[in-house]
Amino acid sequence: MSFLVLYLFCLTFTAIIADDEPTFIYPDTFNDAERDSFYYGTFPEDFVWSTATASYQIEGAWNVDGKGPSIWDTFTHEPGNIDNAHNGDDACDSYHKYQDDVNAMKALGLKYYRFSISWSRVLPNGTIDHINQPGIDYYNNLIDALKEADISPMVTLYHWDLPQALQDKGGWKNDEIIEHFADYSRLCFETFGDRVGFWITFNEPWVFTVMGHEYGSMAPGLIEPGTTPYIVAHNLLRSHAKAYHIYDDSYRATQKGQIGITLNSDYYQASDVDDPDTVEAAERAQLFVMGWFANPVYYGDYPDVMKTTIAEKSEKQGFNASRLPEFTEAEKLSLAGSSDFFGFNCYTTSYARPIKNPATPLVPPSWSTDQDVFSWKSPDWPTSGSDWLRPVPWGARRLLNWIKKKYGNPVIYITENGISTNDTFNVNDQIRIDYYSAYLSEVLKAIELDEVNVKGYTAWSLMDNFEWARGYTERFGLHYVDFNSQEKTRVPKDSATFYAKVIADNGFPSSGVQSSLVNGGVKVLVLAVAFVFGMK
Repeated sequence: MSFLVLYLFCLTFTAIIADDEPTFIYPDTFNDAERDSFYYGTFPEDFVWSTATASYQIEGAWNVDGKGPSIWDTFTHEPGNIDNAHNGDDACDSYHKYQDDVNAMKALGLKYYRFSISWSRVLPNGTIDHINQPGIDYYNNLIDALKEADISPMVTLYHWDLPQALQDKGGWKNDEIIEHFADYSRLCFETFGDRVGFWITFNEPWVFTVMGHEYGSMAPGLIEPGTTPYIVAHNLLRSHAKAYHIYDDSYRATQKGQIGITLNSDYYQASDVDDPDTVEAAERAQLFVMGWFANPVYYGDYPDVMKTTIAEKSEKQGFNASRLPEFTEAEKLSLAGSSDFFGFNCYTTSYARPIKNPATPLVPPSWSTDQDVFSWKSPDWPTSGSDWLRPVPWGARRLLNWIKKKYGNPVIYITENGISTNDTFNVNDQIRIDYYSAYLSEVLKAIELDEVNVKGYTAWSLMDNFEWARGYTERFGLHYVDFNSQEKTRVPKDSATFYAKVIADNGFPSSGVQSSLVNGGVKVLVLAVAFVFGMK
């Protein structure tokens, strides 16, 4: 009896000691006890757990059953745009294998799933005069299968795949698109809204605005810096407000859902926190990326620093007016408060410092140079399969707090978070488990310690898929997909098992702390000590 009592005492004491020692996910890089230690606990009872995909990245069937071409069909079919000449013609073939996707979600224990609708699948020409019934049927079937599995759909209206027919008329540069997007949104609300309670108008507008219209590295592949990106952003923001009020005025009362927008941004960390100019530059970078869209949605207009800076530079460059368009007073009123939640896609962090870009008629203007900020990622940070993505968990918590402070503590849903690996068959993806663990720990700190109003988390992605300009060379999925096989079989990775447990436990309960910290070697030592003293 004395042996057993002493053993239990020693084991408990050792566990308490171990519990006092911080756990680090990236101990070689991020090992500040106050900032980086893992935070155990559970999320709020009503916390939303989800995974996400996007139509062009998974559906395939690019020209099947009446679907019209999108700008990504066009862009990927032009030589030189995509690594290895890959395209999304087949992708994961989710158009035919959506039930396999639903089955994978059920195995994870998901209650929510974020996906996007292909505008050109339901409206091949982008306009309301031609509705494609097979496309409508596909999304009805997917939504019904989700509901039958007790999974709530979270639907994104626009995840970058504009109908090519509208691009041929100027795309997002042409303000006629506002009414076309309104018609498309109304169709989706009317057709699917009886079963969809969570709508996102646009996914990451910064990406298709800058990457698609300034750098030309994503569809539609335009290189028109300094002017076109601001026009595109202006029209999509007005389109967002229009769609929001259509839902608010005509559908909310009966469908009782919510609607918002999803924005992305690095967290910009001042490289020298003791230098006011550097701190200001980091804030300016944050506003030129996230504030560009969030400020109009929450306050009705662009950040003051954007309006002032771009106006001054435009004048020096010989423009008759600012390159940044202005909202009318009516548009400001329509935009302000036009999101029921703050959708946030969270991936990485950058350092920032000020630079002075010359503004003269001889230097072409651009969004990049307008902000007068140089940003970079430390080579000491962990890597991934993508050159733009380095895990920096503490940046997530800081950016969540920035959103809370800047926008009045809104309801936040993390609508994407994940990490890539290279294109190899490897289901033992510890890199992804580490990433999810570290970032979820920071989200939990933000909720519990900082009182940030985070209501949900979405892992990107349910499965490997077409990764835009990188084709199939980078993989973000919880499930491995063999893109060379006709079956496109989904194989769960270790991260899927991990995520399923997180969902089942609603986080990282403290009861699991001791078992993970008190390893077998310590237990053997405790047993030996207990045995020696128990014999006395």
